[in-house]
Amino acid sequence: MHYLPTPFDVPADEMIKRLATYLKENIGEVTPPAWSLTSKTGSHTEHPPQDPDWWYTRCASILRKLYIHGPTGVSRLRSEYGGRKRRGTRREHVRRGGGSSVREPLQQLERAKLVAKVNKKGRGLTSEGVSLLNRIAAEILKESKVEGGR
Repeated sequence: MHYLPTPFDVPADEMIKRLATYLKENIGEVTPPAWSLTSKTGSHTEHPPQDPDWWYTRCASILRKLYIHGPTGVSRLRSEYGGRKRRGTRREHVRRGGGSSVREPLQQLERAKLVAKVNKKGRGLTSEGVSLLNRIAAEILKESKVEGGR
């Protein structure tokens, strides 16, 4: 019996980086909108993201979160991508992430047939999405074993 690697078996940063590269090169439906270069990702941030490819990283991160946490809605994902709002000398408060920087990647991933709506539970991965994440996890694990064996 063969063991099939999953995203649980590989480091999250390596998985997200590899998945973002795959989305950028192979999935035509996932493209950053014009506003993504100049807008902030939430009210808690002071500046827009410095990485010009942050949109693909966000899409990859959302795919991984949906794999791990199951069907999830936009509201919960906004909380995941939120952070502390700095208020000068006053105490900090928690703010949710921006809605468009979560909702629009989900819609693009839905058009790419990697994500689908689940009845009253938000959005979850389709079988194509699960197989994509499993395949990339297998590639990462195979490469790490080759490097470790040298």
